[in-house]
Amino acid sequence: QANVINLKTFLSAVRLAHQGNDTGVLPLSPLVPAKNSDVEKPKTKMIITSRRDYPLTKSFPFSLEHLQTSYCKLARIDTRVLSLRKLRKLDLSHNHIKQLPATLGDLVCLQELDLHDNHLEAFSGALCNSGLQKSLQFLDLSQNQIQALPLEFCQLRGLVQLRLDDNALLRLPCRIGQLSRLRFLSAARNKLPFLPSDFRKLSLENLDLFGNPFEQPNPLVPNIQLKIPLTLLECAARATVNHRIPYGCHLLPSHLCKDLEVAKTCGCGSACLSSFIQITVTMNLHHVAHTVVLVDNMGGTHAPVLCYFCSLGCYSQFLDRHLQSNG
Repeated sequence: QANVINLKTFLSAVRLAHQGNDTGVLPLSPLVPAKNSDVEKPKTKMIITSRRDYPLTKSFPFSLEHLQTSYCKLARIDTRVLSLRKLRKLDLSHNHIKQLPATLGDLVCLQELDLHDNHLEAFSGALCNSGLQKSLQFLDLSQNQIQALPLEFCQLRGLVQLRLDDNALLRLPCRIGQLSRLRFLSAARNKLPFLPSDFRKLSLENLDLFGNPFEQPNPLVPNIQLKIPLTLLECAARATVNHRIPYGCHLLPSHLCKDLEVAKTCGCGSACLSSFIQITVTMNLHHVAHTVVLVDNMGGTHAPVLCYFCSLGCYSQFLDRHLQSNG
């Protein structure tokens, strides 16, 4: 960024001095402090909203903290973007991106990620186990083609705002209650038939589930997966979860570890894995959110949520209470 004439003069003086010439005859001009206007500050924000403005040969400034490249018809995330380690906000909305690279998780400062209106079919578990676990606060996956989110998704415990509208979601992550910092959730116009039981643990400010084909709950028609007597595997798994016995892939096969991670919780507080009774019950969404967008055009704010029982006794007790409360 130097003045070309001054730079040539300076380099010429350095060469002459190096050759041992008399310093009194060197072509040195008095030093003048640079003006603030002459000093270019590191660029921290760049917004590109058309394909013709997208840089093909130049590198992105490594000082960038906010980058938007929308309406650029990108089919993938540029590897040059993945080297911008100071990025806090990345907006890749309105492109043609089909897959996210695992190296996206190396952007450990990333707080906001906007992938709205792309061609994504999945959000990889590798990203959920990356540095994004702690940094990511805002995630927009709306208007994509995602049918399900991985179990690891709930490791993104820094999330405050999550947008999943206009996808093809058939279910929400079963451990969604682990997103304890989540305050804004929208999953409108998907294909959700019900909500996971862990949904009750959320504490939201705003919730939008409009336009999902929620099923009509019927507690009197249970899905019975209960095996009597319980298998030894089921007994051991329940004991492991109930007594919080440490486990890991160094002790158990990986598929057993995954089963334990998705253990269901009965109303009595006990765990159950593959042996249970499942029903759907109605939940008022105001129990988990201060502001609720209507679920349907009829003005409803209720939705079906899964409920599990570890034994016939627990289900019978629930059924008695349900029948009494309904006359």
